[in-house]
Amino acid sequence: MKQRNIIVLGAGISGLATASLLAKAGHKVKVIEGASWIGGKSKRIVVDGQRMDTGPALVTFPGVWQEFIRRYDSLGTGLKANEIAPITFEPLAEVGEYFYRGDKCLLPVEQGNKWHEPWKKFEAVHGKLEKEITTLLTNTSMSPKAVPAVSKLVSNYGIRLTTKSYLDGLKWLPEGLKEIISIHTLNAGVAPESTLALFATMPAVMANQKVLVPVGGVNEIPLTLEKLARHAGVEISLNEKVTAIARNKVTTAKGQYQADLVISSLDAKVTDRLLGKTTNESGRKMSCSGVAIYAVLDEDLPSGTKTHSVIMPDDPAALHRSLGNKQLPDESMVFVNYYKAGHIYPNSKSTVAVLITAPADGKHYGVDSEFAKAELERVTKVMRLPKNIKEYFGSFEVLDPEYFSVWGATGGALYGEARKIWQSGPLHTPRHSSWFRPWLWRVGASTHPGGGIPAVLGGSLIATEKLIRRFAR
Repeated sequence: MKQRNIIVLGAGISGLATASLLAKAGHKVKVIEGASWIGGKSKRIVVDGQRMDTGPALVTFPGVWQEFIRRYDSLGTGLKANEIAPITFEPLAEVGEYFYRGDKCLLPVEQGNKWHEPWKKFEAVHGKLEKEITTLLTNTSMSPKAVPAVSKLVSNYGIRLTTKSYLDGLKWLPEGLKEIISIHTLNAGVAPESTLALFATMPAVMANQKVLVPVGGVNEIPLTLEKLARHAGVEISLNEKVTAIARNKVTTAKGQYQADLVISSLDAKVTDRLLGKTTNESGRKMSCSGVAIYAVLDEDLPSGTKTHSVIMPDDPAALHRSLGNKQLPDESMVFVNYYKAGHIYPNSKSTVAVLITAPADGKHYGVDSEFAKAELERVTKVMRLPKNIKEYFGSFEVLDPEYFSVWGATGGALYGEARKIWQSGPLHTPRHSSWFRPWLWRVGASTHPGGGIPAVLGGSLIATEKLIRRFAR
């Protein structure tokens, strides 16, 4: 196979995974990253000497990671991935504790809860679809491997294509539990009527197989990928902002690079702007952003507080409408990720991340902004904390839509532009490649902005497999 000179834009999970596989296959690969850190959205911060990771908080569908390791080991020769950069995952006891309109439940729903029996019925169908979804995440939809998986999934959902329409069709499912299941579509930044029915399955699979967290934090994943990439010969350049992409050429603040192939893992619209495309984004519908508060605690939260809590709005539909209109909601959805000292992270103090879903308006929201204050008060009330959760905080750092807009899409949209239902999942747009720009490929946020770790990593597996086959021909 002729060696190709390849440039990968972005040192996030997808960029590093793609680079490591192509380098292991024998190609010369350089990764260019504009930021000063490895990981993209998965960034490690230190507050008062304590480690916390921003971005994804959980690892789902571990079969995708296992498939990445298998393919890395199958390419070339030398040490195995686990010999180069071992990583350990710890399962959590539950997906999280959910609070909705005065009710609360764990996922999986515990025995004795009023929703236990309908949950078990739902989980019996959806909890065992992990293999099919993992196959779909790691192979093209037309692959012989994927056809049986696609067939099984399609037969399960029938003509009800969206999360909302599918769940609405399950008349035996209680409304409250239905809302808890459907709220997971905000992991893609959009409403349940705008996501594939596949998203209804995700919570059951997550609960059935348990969610994982790497020991040391989620940022251990990109750090592991960095080690694997460097071992395979990848050159990684940080603090080098790309200013333009042209045919087989990348221009940065430090100079120009020629390449046989350019692979962008940047947000789709960021990639378009670097290509010189000008589009009016003012009227475009974007996915959500967030106000993320990362705090070191002076005092632990009450005994019994779960690692992950989800405080839902009383009216999820109103939240989705507000986010779609780039307006502050009356009530948002809030994640509370709580790690006691020594759990997962090697910290001497407990930490909490309060992640408030916000519109992609590009604005600044401090911890004392009216929006953040109201949500912190609501979290306190719903979780029945003895005092305002803010009073537990010692030092903290806040990331808001203004911050996210610097590194991602318009207005700080965490998952880029909201896609049409037929432009998501296996039919995503943009595609990994296009016939009129054969020298440019896309992975990660350019194609799977709201899929989390499994989708961006799986997308890299699909794209690199296509490329390696093409190079071989």
